[in-house]
Amino acid sequence: EPEDVPDALARYMDGLRRHEVPQIMATLSEQVRFITPDRVLKKDEVGALLTCLYEAFPNWSYNHKGVVQCGDGSYAVAWEQQGRHEGVLNHPGVERVAPTFREVLIPRHYFFYRLANAQLIEIQPDPVPGSAPKGIFDQIGRGDWLG
Repeated sequence: EPEDVPDALARYMDGLRRHEVPQIMATLSEQVRFITPDRVLKKDEVGALLTCLYEAFPNWSYNHKGVVQCGDGSYAVAWEQQGRHEGVLNHPGVERVAPTFREVLIPRHYFFYRLANAQLIEIQPDPVPGSAPKGIFDQIGRGDWLG
């Protein structure tokens, strides 16, 4: 990573790669907003989503080619994500989904991150077709993700 990547973002990215939800959660502000085209997730909802993702996809992986600092003070990471649905997807508010053993591949797309007071306050993926997190649910036959 470039030297100018904020510590919170570097720890967040490391936590994603290692499936360390407590480490990820420690980088998020209590007021963090994860903004998707379908809904805005609060901090506890982000934790629940990641926990169920890693249980349902034990080999979930993240790859990227670097961090870009944007002119508005935010940071962008073009993530490639994939994994095999081998565990039960058990998310609050969603009917349990037994393993489908489908390979899920999320197209490379940017996630934008804003920070304040050394914590992430906003996460917003580019709303491209098939983008995460909705694309994960779509590919295992649950397009009605999170209600």
